[in-house]
Amino acid sequence: MIVRMELFDADAHVNPAPTFWDDYLPAKFAGRGPKWEAGGPDDKHDWLVFEGTRKPLNLQSATSGQGKTFQTTGRKELLRAGNWEPAARLKDMDQDGVASAVLYGGGPLGTSDNELYLASFDAYNRWLADFCAYAPSRLIGAAYLPMQDIAASTAMVKDAARRGLRAVNIPAFPQSEAITSGGSGAQVLALTGDPDGPLQYDDPAFDPFWQACVDHNMAITIHLGARIARPGQFKFLPNMVMSKLCMAEPIAILVYGGVFDRFPDLRYGAIESGSGWVAFVAEYMDGIYDSQRHWLNLGLKLRPSEYFDRNIYTSFIRDREGIRNRALPGGKNMMWSTDYPHSETTWPESKKVMDWQFAGLNEDEIRPIVHDNARRFYGLD
Repeated sequence: MIVRMELFDADAHVNPAPTFWDDYLPAKFAGRGPKWEAGGPDDKHDWLVFEGTRKPLNLQSATSGQGKTFQTTGRKELLRAGNWEPAARLKDMDQDGVASAVLYGGGPLGTSDNELYLASFDAYNRWLADFCAYAPSRLIGAAYLPMQDIAASTAMVKDAARRGLRAVNIPAFPQSEAITSGGSGAQVLALTGDPDGPLQYDDPAFDPFWQACVDHNMAITIHLGARIARPGQFKFLPNMVMSKLCMAEPIAILVYGGVFDRFPDLRYGAIESGSGWVAFVAEYMDGIYDSQRHWLNLGLKLRPSEYFDRNIYTSFIRDREGIRNRALPGGKNMMWSTDYPHSETTWPESKKVMDWQFAGLNEDEIRPIVHDNARRFYGLD
């Protein structure tokens, strides 16, 4: 059944070689990009050198799921060329039966220099646009945006659209301050932002940003941003679980804050979030809206669950519970993905996993999840 369908991967990733930074950053930052350094004879890994730090080369996001042989660091030869070479990427997609894929990841720089940090978003977006231009019908790019300055981010939406990118990925919460420390913390902020900041996305100050997304037919995404799980963190696996469930908070802020009333055509995606939790959240949000809205003086044009069907999309890798809930509020907008080449990926056995996930469903039930919904979300139909 799956073999006959054109598969659209709603969430895949790229990891450009670190040498790309010096080609795409503004001239004032010449030579300041990260560098690969070969490991010595006693090292089990190569190194990544940047801003005075020398770290083992991380493999987790770029080697396509090693199972029991998984290792977090290693030699650069273990990185799949499909991370940064478009021809190699298309071969990997062909091997997995994927016709088109939306590409995330790759920036920004983990720097303590806020000017360089902001410049790295634009550098990555330009690299991504060039990568996708190799096969624009198959490689679809999602720009990464900072949210420190609303006007600057609004201008970046327009730049992304002009370059042919189809979505803008923003932090789960706005970034309330400039970067002051580098390393992975700076990169995490690009996904998380500041949950306790003074300005949240339901504030009318963000309305020009949402309007620009609507005007330029750009999908808005957050990508596991409300909680981040990284190897070596305290309680890594519990954080993996919460990285999915915490995606409900930014959605609730937008729904209860009336953003989808003000911008009914806005398309918002919780990417790599899973979909099985959405039915509970939609029903629960209806319930507390009914019981609490009067004393809060809250009046929405629709019930919260209706925004899930109209404005909100989710993507999953493995989620049989979400598939079972496809007829419930939010279910009609779920999207399938491979997460290539991350450690959770189903590549190169995605069809085998899909046969397991979609067992018992007919073609008309499967096609929206593996193709139609994603094309609608990314504005391709």
